[in-house]
Amino acid sequence: MSNIPKVAVVILNWNGIKHLREFLPSVLSSVYPNLDIIVGDNASTDGSVEFIRQEYPTIQVIQNDDNYGFTGGYNRVLAKVEADYYILLNSDVEVSSGWITPVIELMESDPLIAAAAPKIRAYNQKEYFEHAGAAGGFIDIYGYPFCQGRIFYEIELDNGQYQQSGEVFWATGAAMFVKSKCWRDAGGFDERFFAHMEEIDLCWRLKNMGYKVIYCAESEVFHLGGGTLNVENPFKTYLNFRNNLLLLANNLPFWRATFVIIIRIWMDLLALFRFLSEGKRRDAWAVSRAHQNFVLGLFKKNKTKRPEISHSASPNKKGMYKGSLVWAFFVKKKRHFTELDRDLFY
Repeated sequence: MSNIPKVAVVILNWNGIKHLREFLPSVLSSVYPNLDIIVGDNASTDGSVEFIRQEYPTIQVIQNDDNYGFTGGYNRVLAKVEADYYILLNSDVEVSSGWITPVIELMESDPLIAAAAPKIRAYNQKEYFEHAGAAGGFIDIYGYPFCQGRIFYEIELDNGQYQQSGEVFWATGAAMFVKSKCWRDAGGFDERFFAHMEEIDLCWRLKNMGYKVIYCAESEVFHLGGGTLNVENPFKTYLNFRNNLLLLANNLPFWRATFVIIIRIWMDLLALFRFLSEGKRRDAWAVSRAHQNFVLGLFKKNKTKRPEISHSASPNKKGMYKGSLVWAFFVKKKRHFTELDRDLFY
């Protein structure tokens, strides 16, 4: 047992008793010889903690004193977890019994692999990939994230086209495997993100430190999605637009970040006008607020915990797309990942 890495599956919960009832049984069926299953709770008021303690007494519960969001919640919980590997798992994910071992074996094969993602398919349409992570994440030069199996709102049917494990740019926080040492070295999540894109920021930070992020095709999970914030929620719109700018400012060299952020703000304005044309005034206002918050944040001292940014002499750019995803998708009508020019990837 001592030679087998210790793994901790850590589910962060906030008033998610419905999901815990439905999905915890599959997590408990996980087969791995050195495993802890932990629920971190963000001060739920729906009886979640009482339910776990009564129905699943073998599960360790770590309680936070407030709702610190996805970022702050995980930072506080993982500080109390001892394991070689953390698996950050959303409460609305169904897993198979053997989903852990292939990923750990892949990560153990290379000391430079810091994080990994399984294949993620949709819980309600199991033949399709799921929006949050699909078959591993990538990013274009303007900071637009996408996946093997999902570009913007276009989600692919899984026909076995992404059955090759390999290096990607980011792993989704819905089911993220990360070496605990790398988590600590990178400083965990940037709590300014609260939720959304924080995992991309962490992976980019790790890659700037010279580490690798891997997609493991031999492991598969099913994600319900939208469990915390609905896709149409204006607060989610705000977080996505604000956090995308934070992502660029955090991880690009200063002058490159300045250039890209200026372009992104203009591109975001197009999205704002699209929201207005569709009658989605609250979403349009969310984009405006996102820009305001980001710009104001540049001039004020933020007390929220922010990891120190550490850049390697040779940052790992594998998985970055050198072109514009917006141009490829909306102008050139390239809807699937396999249609993108392979020569434009690092």
